[in-house]
Amino acid sequence: MRKTFAYAAMLAAALGLAACDKASEDKAQDAQQHAEQAQQKMDEAQDKMNDAAKENAEAAKDSAEAEQKRAEEAAPAAPATAPEAAPAAPAEPAK
Repeated sequence: MRKTFAYAAMLAAALGLAACDKASEDKAQDAQQHAEQAQQKMDEAQDKMNDAAKENAEAAKDSAEAEQKRAEEAAPAAPATAPEAAPAAPAEPAK
């Protein structure tokens, strides 16, 4: 009688624990959802990095334009005429 009761109790405990445990399918679905969420967050981070790169490029362009404008204002306003070049000497004939 003790053995049958022990077997019945072990069978009931095993079935109870098996019913409480998540199935591997549920775990796979959870993993897939987490992977999708991670991919979405990576995409959002990439978009933010692209926006920041665009802003940096625009800032660099604005800075270069401002520097060029400052250089033009600092340079004296002299007429830009180049002296005429002297004619080149003719080449010696080949022997």
